[in-house]
Amino acid sequence: MTALLRYQTALLLRSQRWLAPVLLYAATLGIGVQSGQPVLDSLGWTAAVLLPVAAWFVQLCATQEPDAARTVAAAAAGPGRVQLASLLTATGCAAALGTVAAMVVTLVSAPVTNDRTTDIPLPAAALAGLLAVLCCALLGAAVGAMCTRPLLNRRGWSLAATVLGVLLALVTSGSPAKYAVTSLVSGSRTGSVPVPGVPLLGAAVLAAAVALLVCRSAARRG
Repeated sequence: MTALLRYQTALLLRSQRWLAPVLLYAATLGIGVQSGQPVLDSLGWTAAVLLPVAAWFVQLCATQEPDAARTVAAAAAGPGRVQLASLLTATGCAAALGTVAAMVVTLVSAPVTNDRTTDIPLPAAALAGLLAVLCCALLGAAVGAMCTRPLLNRRGWSLAATVLGVLLALVTSGSPAKYAVTSLVSGSRTGSVPVPGVPLLGAAVLAAAVALLVCRSAARRG
């Protein structure tokens, strides 16, 4: 797996296809986050906009190899392991991007509530924001994996399904991503710092289940 992860990472970096989701993320952060804003609100936005970016990373990694190269890699390591490596690479890139963004946002934001009457402990806010970011990265990766090959091979259907899946993940009641983001926004009003451990666990379970389904599907079709 180490060799496969290095291979997938090298393909992504050399293709420069990662520039588009990174620039999109930077642009949305620039629109939604400003210096001196309440820290929990800013971290909630940072986590929420990472979800579509994580889904985009998964689709990039799942489709970046030429068919001939993917066939060779699948023959050497197995199609399931190749698929898993692409998922892990994409999820890791999204999580790393979100972690860096959360750290920067924490430093430039004001550790206060919305009405600026109550102080927010900055270390606790940073931890809550990091957990929410990881939650959204995992759920975004799950959405991206469900909406690309080997489950969906047509680009048009894949894009439409991804947009719908991302929207549902952000607005549907019971979604770990919605719960994590909402808890940060609510904490910014009440002054209590949430620890979205349960949403993170739920997102991890969902991501693992989707990864298992996708890798088994790739192995059967390989």
